[in-house]
Parts: sequence; C-alpha cells; structure tokens
Amino acid sequence: MAGLAVAAASIMLPRLDFGAQALELCLQVSCALTAGALMLAALFIARIPGDRRQVAENEQRFRRVMEDSAIGIAIVSLDGRILQTNPAFAAMLGYSREEIEALTFFQITHPDDLEIGRETMAGLKAGTVDAFHFEKRYLKKDGTPVWAQLAGSAIRDEKNGHPLYLVSQIEDIDARKQAEARIAEAETRWNFALAGAGQGVWDLDIRKGGTTYSSTWVKMLGFEDGELDGDPDRWLTMIHPDDRAAVAEADRAHLEGETEFFEAEFRMRHKDGRWIWILDRGKAIERDADGQLIRAIGSLTDITRRKQAEERLTVSAALLADEKERLKVTLQSIGDAVICTDAANRVTFMNPVAEKLTGVCGDEALGKTLGHVYWAVDEETGQRIGVARTSIGAGAPSDQNSRAVLIRRDDTRCSIRQVVSPIVNERGEFCGLVIVFQDFTDARALQRQLAHAAAHDALTGLANRSSFIRIMEDLVGQARKDGTTAGGGHQFMFIDLDHFKLVNDTGGHAAGDALLKRVAEAVRGVLGPEDIVARLGGDEFAVILKSGSTAGARIAARSIIDAIAGLNFTWDGRPHVIGASIGLAAINADCGEADEIIARADTACYAAKAAGRGCVCVAPDGRITDDRSEPPEPLAAAS
Repeated sequence: MAGLAVAAASIMLPRLDFGAQALELCLQVSCALTAGALMLAALFIARIPGDRRQVAENEQRFRRVMEDSAIGIAIVSLDGRILQTNPAFAAMLGYSREEIEALTFFQITHPDDLEIGRETMAGLKAGTVDAFHFEKRYLKKDGTPVWAQLAGSAIRDEKNGHPLYLVSQIEDIDARKQAEARIAEAETRWNFALAGAGQGVWDLDIRKGGTTYSSTWVKMLGFEDGELDGDPDRWLTMIHPDDRAAVAEADRAHLEGETEFFEAEFRMRHKDGRWIWILDRGKAIERDADGQLIRAIGSLTDITRRKQAEERLTVSAALLADEKERLKVTLQSIGDAVICTDAANRVTFMNPVAEKLTGVCGDEALGKTLGHVYWAVDEETGQRIGVARTSIGAGAPSDQNSRAVLIRRDDTRCSIRQVVSPIVNERGEFCGLVIVFQDFTDARALQRQLAHAAAHDALTGLANRSSFIRIMEDLVGQARKDGTTAGGGHQFMFIDLDHFKLVNDTGGHAAGDALLKRVAEAVRGVLGPEDIVARLGGDEFAVILKSGSTAGARIAARSIIDAIAGLNFTWDGRPHVIGASIGLAAINADCGEADEIIARADTACYAAKAAGRGCVCVAPDGRITDDRSEPPEPLAAAS
C-alpha cells in the first residue's frame, strides 16, 4: 500500500502545480505512511504463530474437559442432532460414542418428556434465552428410563447473534429421583396412616418462634390450616380447666427427664364450643447446652368415642354389679340348689342349699372341677349324667332330668330333679353352666308309690287289669311286627278260682282277701321271674308266659293248679280248700286283638270248669280242647 501511494504521488505531482516545498512535504508524508504500513505488517506477521498456539491450546483444553468430565457433555444442533458427545454421556445411556452421535435427542428422550424444553428451545432461537436448566428422562439402549439434569447454553454467531448449536451438560440423577420417590411414598404412607388413625401432629421449634400443627390436628378442633400456628402456649388455654393441672404436671415431668415421653389425656375446646377428649403424646428431641428445650414433636388423637364408651361401660359395670348382687342375694335365698361353672367346667358359685345337698362347702368348691362337687347318676341305668359343655344351638335349650340321683362324698344318695342351662354371651360363645337342682327324694318316693298303685292291685300287689291289658296290647303289637307264628310268641293263661265264693260266705270278705293274697303268692312262686301275673278282678287271675310252647304252658298251668289246691288255708280255726280252672290261648301274629285272646282264654276256662274243674283247657285258633282228651297224663289224674 505504501508503494502504491509513492507511485501515485510521483505520477500526479508533476501534473499538479505545486511549489517545491509542497512537493517535498508530500514526499515526506508518503515515506512516513509507507514505513508505518511496513511496521504494522511486520507486527501482524509476528503475532500469527502465537494466536495459532492459543487456539490450539484452547481446543485441547475443551477436548480434555469433554473427555475427562464425570458428567455427560453433548454438542447438539438446533434440529436435535447430536454433533459430538463425551464418553460419560454415552456410558450413561449404554451406547458407544459412534452409536449415540448417530442419533437425535428426540430418539433418546422418554416419550412422556418430549415436550419438556420445547419452550426453552423456542426462546433460544428467538434470542430471548441464552441458558437452560431442567430435568427429564432419557432412554438407555436397553429401553430402561433414566432421570437426568440438563444445564447448558447456546453458542451464537458473533456478527448476527443467531444460535449456531447448543452445549449441554447432562448429569445422571436417577438415584436421587428414586430416593425422592421412596421418601415421598414413605411420607404419603405416614400421612395417610396418621390421617386414617385420626392423629394430628404438632411440632414445637423454639428457633422458629412457635408451634406448627398438621391439617388433621387443626381440623380435629374445627379450625382451618395455619389458624393455630405460632403461639406455643395457645393450646394450653384450650384445655378444660379441670384437666390443666394434670397436663402441666405431665409436661413438667417430661421436661425434667422424669418420663421418657409426655403423655396425657384431657379435654380440649372445639371451635364450636363443645369439649372433645384428646390423647397427647410427645417427646423432646433437641435441647441446648443448658438442657433447655429447643424442639419437641408429638401427636394428638381424638379419643372422644373411646371415652364415651368407657363412660358407658362404667355405668354398665355399676348396674351390672348391682344386678349381680341382687341375683346373688336371690340365689342365696331361694329353696333350690344352684351351682355355676365357667367354660372350663370349674365351679364359680354355690348357694347354701347346694352346699347342704352336696355336703361340700362353697369356699372349698370354688375353682374345682364340677365332678369334685357334683356327681349325679340316672336312677334307672346307674350311668353318670353328664353336665359338661353342651352344644350351643338356637335358643341354647336347657337339659332337664327328673330321675337323677345325687351321690355325695360319703356315698349317701338323694333323688334330685335337675335343670342344666348353658350360659352363652352375646357373641354366641359358651361361657359356662348353671345347674339348678332340688331334693326330690320324698316326691320321687311318692311318685313311685302312685305309679305302683296305678299299675298294681292294692290287695295282692300283682299287676292290675288296666296295666295288664296295656302289656297284652304291646305284646300283640310286637308279635305282629315280628311276624311270630304258631309255636312261637307267648302264652296267655286265664285263671278262675273254684269254690272261692264259699270262703267269702262262711269266713267273710276278710277271709277271702287273706286267701287271695295266698293265691297270688302261690301263683307267683311257681312261675319264672320274666312271667307276668295279674289280678283281673274278684277271684280271676291272668298270666303271660314268656315261653311260646303250648306243652310248656300246660305244665305251668298244672303247677299253678297244684299249688292252689295245696294251700293249707285256715280261717278262725276252720280249714278251707279251693281249686282253680285255667284256659290257655296263644299270643302270635295271627291271634287277633288282645281282647280276642282274653275272650278265647276265658271261654277255655269255662270249658275247664264244665269238664269238672281243676283242669286246663287250650283254645288254639278258637277251638277249645280239654286236656283230658289226650293220653293219660298227670293232668287227667288230677282232674
């Protein structure tokens, strides 16, 4: 440039009309400009190697930062292509550098997070945003999502300010996110558990200047969130005056280290003016060097329902105690014996009557199993009557027994009537037994006497007509049921005394009664224990032989006739001789009704009398035969 200036001056100056001094001045200026230009050129040439070295050093530092960084670094085009990345980012997603640089950021971003950063990208392009910072999820090569935190900026053109590309730093925060999720989940469970249990939380922090309460706590008392925060002593003013002293004492004991926890139950005033019961539990968790409280945390639970239930239970317990005392006095006073047991069959109560009947003192019996105190057997079978736990059904029915016999410790016995009733609670669970029993000895004896009198002849003690007919009907019914045929079953014998009227006429009815007793003894004496003997009325007797053989029946009938004939009966010094005539009839399935059998035997008996008395006639199938028609037998000789 200096050379050009000198050449131009040498050409132009001669054409201009300048003076010598002016020309000289121009030449001097030209030479100066040339020299300056040469110096500047020399300086620029000398700085070029230094600038190149500085650029190389900067580039090397940038490469080392990218290669050695512990977090991912990526250079990304404005359309999302990954231009360059470092090993840390490739390793974080499980790719090689070559694989990941062939992808776009949209391909490795979680589908649900594609919208994250779009607004930031628009601001970068518009020039309103230079840097960005947000969190999003990427997808590893195996498809696993991983949380990352992005921080970066746009590199812009120096002339026009347009963004050229983005430089991003990507930090793996997946572990932190998972920890935050676990903490959030635990906190959610904790808050849900507290809310579900109806528990509110308070936090007293002296450094923060007051107490904060959870939403459940303030709602428990009818207030809004934050309405009670601040003054650490305000809650004390809400406590029922009658409970403040106890709460203050519990607070003092804990602050002075006498108790591990602060715990108190008291009433607090609800916002609407009513009182609710509160269970307050807390603990001092931080103190200063002097032992003064700095921070304490605790919980409050609304226990109003529990307190109301306890109050109802207290009233019920008092009423129950009164009722129990009344029942005890009643049981002590009644004439029946009463024993109560628990579910394990242990004696829990005995009244004086039970002590007297069992011969066991109540104090001695308490706690013992029932078998040590009360032992009852069946009067007829002799088997023990069980009074252990019974099956619980609808209505829990009582078990009654009117033929029990109580065996005392000294082996003495008394007849009792007992009622055993299970004790069942409101849940249908078995709780024990109540045994009520009475001394039934006299009544049982009277019952036996009445039953015997109803079924037996008062004079002879034999079965009477009505009971004998019932027995006959039962035997006939059984024969039909069993299908008993001729030759089986039983034999019926109708006996009528001969010459008995003469005894009554000469000796009177007293003599006749005495003779009838002798006849009853004689008949009973020649028969077996299983045979049934009855007096049908007057001088008529009946016998049911268990043997079904007609031949056997004849022999038995002959024995009866001989026994009656052999009676040596004397009345007022005068002997009397009587005899007997007997009619036999079979009892089997084909014999007809009981009255028909009796009628056939009666007819046979009259036939025997007609045949000369003192003999036996058999009426099988309605046909009457005289025993004397058979070959010579003792029967024929006796008749």
